[in-house]
Amino acid sequence: MNNLLYTIMKKQLVWLVLLSAFFAGCEKLDQAPVATATKEAVFTSERGLELYANSFYDVLPSANDVHRGDAMADYSARTQVPDFLRAGAFGPRESSGWNWGELRNINYFIANNNDPAISPAVRSHYMGLARFFRAWFYFDKVKRFGDVPWISTPMAVDDPALYNGRDPRALVMDSVLADLDYACENISTTGDDSRSLITKYVAYAFKSRVCLYEGTYRKYHTELQLGSTAEAWLQEAVSASEKVMQESGFRLNTAGGPDNAYRQLFTSQGPVASEVMLAAVVDPALSVFNDANWWWTSSTYGARVSLIRTFVNTYMNIDGTPFTDTPGYQTMVFAEEVKGRDRRLEQTIRTGDYKRINGGTAVPAPPVFSYTYTGYQPIKWTLDDTYFDGGSRNTNSIPIIRYAEVLLNYAEAKAELGTFTDEDWVMTVGALRQRAGITGGLEAKPQAADPYLQANYFPSISDPALLEVRRERGIELALEGFRFDDIVRWERGELMEMVWNGFYVPALNQPLDLNEDGVPDVSFYKKMPADPVPGVTYVNVAETLSGGNQNPQQLSEDTHGELTWLANIPRVWDDKYYLYPIPETDRLLNPALGQNPGW
Repeated sequence: MNNLLYTIMKKQLVWLVLLSAFFAGCEKLDQAPVATATKEAVFTSERGLELYANSFYDVLPSANDVHRGDAMADYSARTQVPDFLRAGAFGPRESSGWNWGELRNINYFIANNNDPAISPAVRSHYMGLARFFRAWFYFDKVKRFGDVPWISTPMAVDDPALYNGRDPRALVMDSVLADLDYACENISTTGDDSRSLITKYVAYAFKSRVCLYEGTYRKYHTELQLGSTAEAWLQEAVSASEKVMQESGFRLNTAGGPDNAYRQLFTSQGPVASEVMLAAVVDPALSVFNDANWWWTSSTYGARVSLIRTFVNTYMNIDGTPFTDTPGYQTMVFAEEVKGRDRRLEQTIRTGDYKRINGGTAVPAPPVFSYTYTGYQPIKWTLDDTYFDGGSRNTNSIPIIRYAEVLLNYAEAKAELGTFTDEDWVMTVGALRQRAGITGGLEAKPQAADPYLQANYFPSISDPALLEVRRERGIELALEGFRFDDIVRWERGELMEMVWNGFYVPALNQPLDLNEDGVPDVSFYKKMPADPVPGVTYVNVAETLSGGNQNPQQLSEDTHGELTWLANIPRVWDDKYYLYPIPETDRLLNPALGQNPGW
């Protein structure tokens, strides 16, 4: 555990840094002069505990971590195939994430938050915060590595336990659950207008996420031989979700109606308070921004992530029927296929009359092939003004936990338990679809399984309601960083092999008007026409490029069909990918760590 050892050898003293800030903001602290400040000056006052607890927030993902979180997902076509999915390109030498500094900071606080001069309620509140963040830290570690060492004390540099092996997943996750239970019971803050702080209901919401993950992981990963405990975890997910749904006061945002309510959540400067429970908040006054536009619109800076057609097909018709029940959907051109669909589609990718602001003027903005490889170009995280496209300028706060996720956690856990009722459907999936403008199928859970979902995504699932909950989760939480974790816990890694397909091209050298504004936008060719249409982007789909290399952009039927991207680079799923390898440098320092299967 080289990073843990390294951290301890540095003798990390976060409390001293916080203490200096504390003295700067206070006239007096129990008569302790700055020159003789000790840790007691922090742990003997409520203000000291508060300042120390602020350091825990580094455990949370940053705004950029969240908006880029689905760069590796089954529905994400991108510039390059991730090394993680290429045979021989990723292994223990390339692995990372075995860092433990944040844990020692938390454990140091837990070990020292015991001064009887502070009221038990105050100490318990801050202990709840510490244990919440320890649970978050360990949940991330277990998702990545499986078995990890459970460390609950700030170990000294000469502690022989530094060289222990890993503890079983079950022990670690039971400890995570105990931390979350303590946090839920003892965090006293129930509201936070800024949406940047951990409250009691944020803790319950996160608990619902953790318990759903662990319950389904244990159910579908039978190699763990923990299936008998899956139901208890799923029931914990239900209970935690119910607490939020019944007591927190959060609700789905519906301001702006079906055409705007969804996207508002991801483009507003201040978090949408009705639904966003926790966010990475921007503050222009303090020069706190994110780089969403730069990453999502640049042809060079970001990964040029675009959705694939197989996934876009899962967005339902506005009347609540599956789009894939529509005759001829396979050969619909882009301008037709995006009409009359779940309103979240047009708030997630460029469609129809989407416009951007350039120099104060709104101009039509169809998908642009200097960015997208599939035609399904995301707008979910981007601001419409092109001013924000270069550098870290974005002024939209980035949600980390939303009430919508809690509804989906509840629905999925109930469906997995076999207790999902029509009433549950109405207040979860039905409510989300109603917010998205869908008019049918809101009153009762479905009775027939969608064959498209079964054939393309979940062949072993026959429960119609569970299929629809999974569809809904994919759509509602698209590009928010959940998808790979969902694929892992459902044991559906094979989805990562899915063809990166784009919209349907009816013929070569036929300019397509993608937004039906009367101006052609893009044309696909094998031989560049002698008289190209001004303003049209021409995309080469020949088998080989001028230098003789295979063209990564082709059509599925040679002269027509779906666009395909990087089909020449295999992505072959191996079950070892459900866990990352322990980094080689850390194993060399501590051979007792062992290695995950297959690596």
